[in-house]
Amino acid sequence: MKLLVCILDNFYKDQVEKELREKGYRMTELASSGGFLRKGSTTFLFGADEDDLPALRESLKEACLNVEKVKQRKDQKTHRYTSFLIKSGDLSHVLANGMLPN
Repeated sequence: MKLLVCILDNFYKDQVEKELREKGYRMTELASSGGFLRKGSTTFLFGADEDDLPALRESLKEACLNVEKVKQRKDQKTHRYTSFLIKSGDLSHVLANGMLPN
């Protein structure tokens, strides 16, 4: 099991959530802000098996592209999303100790 942390530009949020739920993905949504990425982002947490990761990542990309077909981006230089993959072993260490392993 892996945890995919996806920090998504709010421009795509509603459509990504809708399309991925329709495909059966379960997610947790967190409002996010801070210095890492600009304001106007939402963080989604996805739990996925190793074998499902390529399909999940492709679904994220397709959902963003579907939004762009309908709506025109105001700023073409901004990101769609940034994602991080955390192995389940690392995650249990974070939960137990409140920090990442060295």
